[in-house]
Amino acid sequence: MVPAILVQRLQDALARPLPGLDAQLRMAPAPRAGWDPLRVPDGTRDGAALILIYPHLETFHLPLTVRGSGLRNHTGQVSLPGGRVDPGETIEAAALREAEEEIGVARGSVLVLGRLTPLHIPVSGYLLHPVVGFVAARPVFNRAEWEVARIIEPSLAQLRDPAVVKRERQTRTAGNQAQEIDVPFFDLADEKVWGATAMVLAEFCAILPEL
Repeated sequence: MVPAILVQRLQDALARPLPGLDAQLRMAPAPRAGWDPLRVPDGTRDGAALILIYPHLETFHLPLTVRGSGLRNHTGQVSLPGGRVDPGETIEAAALREAEEEIGVARGSVLVLGRLTPLHIPVSGYLLHPVVGFVAARPVFNRAEWEVARIIEPSLAQLRDPAVVKRERQTRTAGNQAQEIDVPFFDLADEKVWGATAMVLAEFCAILPEL
């Protein structure tokens, strides 16, 4: 598929009603304690993340970051470039700023295509707004080393491959009680992409056209 056709099809899909929660829940850990998918608590802050699509080696890719040890939340987990929305800042501007700060993508080079469905992340207190963007060529990445330990670049075809979706059982303790949790994840570049990132990518895959 040529880039212009992919861009147009994604813009069209993002302008229509989105698959939303139904798609997100396909990759949600279960049970997910303390999370009501239909309610956003008072005091929740806005965050933004960027799904950045680019052509490379005759296909399309997106960057994911392995979070550095200097961060307070989700250390070592795989995330989309993103962070908080500053006062007076739009969702799109925040997503582009964070991508520039974290992985060195010049914000002026990105064509914003639209947004996916917001996702409440209870552990960090954010309502995450995923923004989809496109750049015409693979960026020269420059990661913020204290924030980003590693960048991985899965192809869109990999994300759509059912073979990369796996599950594992985890035991988590809340108070004095242990609970078994079913955790779906994308197995990409020797990393487990799970939780909110996987849920956002699940909705993105649901609107992604055939390549």
